[in-house]
Amino acid sequence: MTTYKIPVYQPDLSGNEKRYVLECLDSTWISAKGRFIAEFENGCASVVGAKYAVGVCNGTVALHLALVTLGIGPGDEVIVPTLTYIAAVNAIAYTGATPVFVDSLPDTWQMDPADVQRKLTPRTKGIMAVHLYGHPCAMEALAALAHQHDVFLIEDCAEAFGTRYQGNHVGTFGDIACFSFFGNKTITTGEGGMVMTDDKTLFERARHFKGQGLADHREYWHDVIGYNYRMTNICAAIGLAQLERAAEFITKKRQLAQSYREELAGLPVAIHGEFGAATHSYWMISILVESAADRDPLRQRLRECGIETRPLFYPVHTMPMYAARYQRHPVAENLAWRGINLPSWPGLSRSQVAEIAASVSNYYQTK
Repeated sequence: MTTYKIPVYQPDLSGNEKRYVLECLDSTWISAKGRFIAEFENGCASVVGAKYAVGVCNGTVALHLALVTLGIGPGDEVIVPTLTYIAAVNAIAYTGATPVFVDSLPDTWQMDPADVQRKLTPRTKGIMAVHLYGHPCAMEALAALAHQHDVFLIEDCAEAFGTRYQGNHVGTFGDIACFSFFGNKTITTGEGGMVMTDDKTLFERARHFKGQGLADHREYWHDVIGYNYRMTNICAAIGLAQLERAAEFITKKRQLAQSYREELAGLPVAIHGEFGAATHSYWMISILVESAADRDPLRQRLRECGIETRPLFYPVHTMPMYAARYQRHPVAENLAWRGINLPSWPGLSRSQVAEIAASVSNYYQTK
């Protein structure tokens, strides 16, 4: 495993994380019961502005649980951007439904509502809006399409804690929303996720399915095929401590994006920006190089300087298990081949940003 001088991400665990985890250990409430689970669920729902929240063990199962809760299954289609992390598409496949890919917008990098409209069919059961890298999708247009065609709107907010659209937190525009709290997310539980909704019936269904389908009225009686998707009290304890500092983290990440803009000014790279009615939370601060031929050599140069980067996600329609039918999504492909995620943790200093920018500049001066 390579050790980097400047990693692409590292969590800040300098708040109450240790104190809350020790409380779990001292109380022996370390599994799926304990005070921190409800406090973290309620705290997250309050920040987002949702009525109900269900904590789960990771973001991928949050997506699967949301789809199961909506009754999506074989014979159904769910429209999803091809430029996304694989979990969004795999969760659709887990249900037996068919993912239907759409292209991206060139400015925001989010799913293209016009392409969504083109892909709607009588079999469409849902639209999955993925708020990629912390910028919101065009939720007004997507919500209108979902309402017009009577399909569910699912929000994948795994990368978008703190992201807002028209002043409202993402996760409040659709029928159901999913969040991730993996170690590299804006707030983390180590591994963890959340399903949120304003619909009490969906909330009760999600809670039922996530706990092995255990019935409320009879001990050890299971009335549906459920899943063990529960969050632990230890994870929730870490999450609650992180939530206490969420506003601080988001402010620092937005300041970090501005530092990158200033330090990279004049270089042939473009930072993922903030467009329209968006408040970008900058989970990842990403750039586009002018030519795809520069992406990997630039990443190699940064690696040699001890700076870790990542490529943008590969379009899922190009991956073997989803490539049986040839497709082209030119905007998503162009973004993916040119995109780089830069170090994006909230504790990154201005001097470190300057060092990264100097390494980028050196690459272009010497290539």
